[in-house]
Amino acid sequence: MLYKIEGEDGVFEKIEPVEFKDFSSFGKLEKDLENLIAQNILDVLFEEAKLMPVFQERQWQSEADIYALNEKGDLVIFELKRASAGYDAVQQALRYAQDSSQWSFQKLQNKYQDYTKSEQSLENAHSEAFSLEHELTPKEFNRKQHLVIIGSAADDSLITAVDYWKNSGVSIEFLPYRVYELGGERYLEFFAPPYDKHRNPNDVKGVLFDTNRSWDEECIWLMMEKSRLEAYGDAKRFVTHVNVGDIVFYSHKGYGIVAAARVKGEVKAPDNETLYRDVEFLTPRVCKNIPLKYMSFAKVAEFTGKSFFWARTIKVPYLNKLEALELLSELKKYL
Repeated sequence: MLYKIEGEDGVFEKIEPVEFKDFSSFGKLEKDLENLIAQNILDVLFEEAKLMPVFQERQWQSEADIYALNEKGDLVIFELKRASAGYDAVQQALRYAQDSSQWSFQKLQNKYQDYTKSEQSLENAHSEAFSLEHELTPKEFNRKQHLVIIGSAADDSLITAVDYWKNSGVSIEFLPYRVYELGGERYLEFFAPPYDKHRNPNDVKGVLFDTNRSWDEECIWLMMEKSRLEAYGDAKRFVTHVNVGDIVFYSHKGYGIVAAARVKGEVKAPDNETLYRDVEFLTPRVCKNIPLKYMSFAKVAEFTGKSFFWARTIKVPYLNKLEALELLSELKKYL
């Protein structure tokens, strides 16, 4: 809940609750909520969680809104409700979970490949995403299903229904959201488990950022030459998730971390497909005609003690300032 603090002469005297709304208040559809969550599920809403989106609902199909895999290969099923939904919404989600529990590995892989427009095998994509030493076997996928219901914080009937099934042993969680309208701007309040832990956006952080090698082999050389952090196409939004002062580590697919820089510029858009920020390099810039020196992904994970989600342009979890400076110091030994 959001409260406005009121008082006089610098003394806080009382708090007043701020009115909140849900997506239906603005004429938005559940698809709008679904897309918003799907596009931000890893890097903003679930900073410390490790989930690999594998599928989204198709129009006119009896499916949940978002399907994802965790590190163990379990299927995590998201059902989103823009307004009051109640008991029937949970019943619907339970049916989706029951249906998906019968999916063969091949069916799950087909859905993933259709969703990503890729021919990469699900075992390989999952192994890369979670930096696993060994790929899971097909039999290890989808052995368990976990339900996550996202709905309005004011939907008491939905909360009661989720609590009932949770107390009955079903793996189900309710994540409430609220929408506030303040000064003509709209704000989403979202509660991520287990303690709604999020970094303060004003804190300096360390971010492992992909060089977009899969998009274009030449991207890395452009970023080095022009002192930029850049992303393209559907991934360009990730540039907005780093701030001035953040330390970025350039993650080059097939190698490891090849350079580091400090963000110093605001977001710029040279064209419709590109966003970038200017940076100041803290390590030597790599050159096209010189063999790459790098710190391998395995060494990065070993040194930081973290298991990164390598499949995205921006890797999670983030590093705090001290962790970033320590990694920078270690990286310089390799470069």
